[in-house]
Amino acid sequence: MGRSADLPRSADQFDGDDSGCTFLHVDMDAFFASVEIQRRPELRGRPVIVGGGHRGVVAAASYEARRFGVRSAMPISQAMRRCPHAVVLPPDRAAYSAASGTVMAILRDVTPLIEPLSLDEAFLDVAGAVRQQGRPAAIAAAIRARVVAELGLTCSVGVASTKFVAKLASTRCKPDGLLVIPMADVLAFLRPLPVTALWGVGARTGEQLHRLGIRTVADLADTPVDTLRRSVGAASAEHLHELASGRDPRSVDPDSVEKSISSETTLDLDLTEEAEVRRELLRLSAEVAERVRSRGWTARTVGIKIRFADFRTVTRVRTLPNHSHDTTTIYETAVALYRGLNLDRPRIRLVGVKCENLREAVAVADQLTLDLPVATEAATRSATGPAGAPTAARQPVTTKDSRPARSADAAVDAARAKFGANAVRFGSFVDPPGRS
Repeated sequence: MGRSADLPRSADQFDGDDSGCTFLHVDMDAFFASVEIQRRPELRGRPVIVGGGHRGVVAAASYEARRFGVRSAMPISQAMRRCPHAVVLPPDRAAYSAASGTVMAILRDVTPLIEPLSLDEAFLDVAGAVRQQGRPAAIAAAIRARVVAELGLTCSVGVASTKFVAKLASTRCKPDGLLVIPMADVLAFLRPLPVTALWGVGARTGEQLHRLGIRTVADLADTPVDTLRRSVGAASAEHLHELASGRDPRSVDPDSVEKSISSETTLDLDLTEEAEVRRELLRLSAEVAERVRSRGWTARTVGIKIRFADFRTVTRVRTLPNHSHDTTTIYETAVALYRGLNLDRPRIRLVGVKCENLREAVAVADQLTLDLPVATEAATRSATGPAGAPTAARQPVTTKDSRPARSADAAVDAARAKFGANAVRFGSFVDPPGRS
């Protein structure tokens, strides 16, 4: 793997001691927004927001938009108030999945020890690659050069002796940077950081630690574990104290997969008819199924999320008789879950679909089922779910030979990969003649 003659930053020319720093954390910079800008060069240098609808949320924001305070998960309306001249684009999951596939292929050329965390970030253990490909800092620089050359996108890479420190390093050198934390400098790097930088310190834990006067990683490292146990519990206390002391025994797990893949949309206008909800469930099911297939996985559990106009939310999940990544199976299960809610005159502002219980497709054997099994259902309500909403009825899910469905999905995936996300669409999403 050759080095580019035009590496993005002088930080790539690392001359310090990176021995033992075999953990890399690769994180794409403003990934969704960067993919859109790469496809539309005229947007370069302009604030770009990826999201949808005036009631939707920000999925991603370019660094130009972030300078105005725009952040992921922020309501689009609030983002536009902060940055009224931003360009807002709808998400194109197929494009992001394709770009992610190229990035992961680049990483697998370095080492098979890769643990993807999401579409745009992954851990690597390069201990076995050092002998052939050079020191860790050089491997990181080469990865960045290839990502730029093959995708026109930038990434930031943290290099360290543990996964946790490598992830912190990539965050600290964003955007478009490379940061190596030598083993001898780990504590000097960690101790000044705010305690909220530690994995496992969210808003609630942060408040509990602040009550103890713990503001920095140094404060936490210097606090007796017994004191921490009384505040945050035994497991959290020991975990956080280890991290604050620079210790993280976890290895890169190439068999690790995301716990779930989901997609949801906040509608510009409330949905009131089942046909409208089914149409949205079909769109979301197709998107989620494509993402599951693109990773080479299958799912055993399908779920839906419905949020009403008054912001009450209900979720339902169902376990399938067998693993599947067929669009039809996921969609039909989602519709069955929705119909099981027995809603009367609903006003729905958000619809979501998710797949859980994921496994690699190659590890799941096809099984021909001759009976009509009943799918087991784990129905859950959110804390704000509608009072008295009925649990979805147990409905039989017929298991049939899914080879035709798989063939159709494969053909659609291939066409979209070659010709774009809109190359093939469901007939229900095509406006009839004369309709704009």
